[in-house]
Amino acid sequence: MPLAYFLFALILGAIPANVSWREPSQGITIFVRTNGVHTWIVMPKTNRYVDWATYAPGAHLRDPRWGNGNYVAIGYGNREFYLNTPTWGDLSLRTAAAALFGRGPTLLHVEHDHNPHPDRWQRAIKVTPAQYQRLTAFIRGRFRLDAQGRTIPVLGRGYNTNDMFYEANGGYSFILTCNEWTGRALRTAGIRMGLWTPLEQSIMWRLD
Repeated sequence: MPLAYFLFALILGAIPANVSWREPSQGITIFVRTNGVHTWIVMPKTNRYVDWATYAPGAHLRDPRWGNGNYVAIGYGNREFYLNTPTWGDLSLRTAAAALFGRGPTLLHVEHDHNPHPDRWQRAIKVTPAQYQRLTAFIRGRFRLDAQGRTIPVLGRGYNTNDMFYEANGGYSFILTCNEWTGRALRTAGIRMGLWTPLEQSIMWRLD
């Protein structure tokens, strides 16, 4: 089963959606960030198309000064995994099984950043305004909102002083992983990406 999973990930990750996409010479710069296992999409905090500060205000952070950053990095994952596995040493078989087989709610993880730049951990991509609007519409739709239309933070549970978790819409499983969520967001925007991207490598190799 694991061998078949990785084989399908390899094959479908190599078959591109949006095969005719070409990066524009002018546009909005976003980044795809990795920690070697998990990926985020990094976007300008505020522009004419969306103000992420209304979704993830600096006041939610342990250090609100990070709210002055000009970019946000947004990723997706299983709630139990996010909150109770800050390091790989904290991973339990129960938590891993629950995430892989789609049990439990999900969260969005938002990091506030300032002037990110391309390096070994993140790749820059230019997108057109229309592509950016499709991308941000996909991500905004994953924030669960309260009765007043506000995002729902999990206060005090960020990993550092510049990040916060938010209640999310949608499930998580070995089919829809954190990296497949990133891939779906990019495919929705019209960016060339593999048909199925459950692994970090499925995302990042195409951006090299």
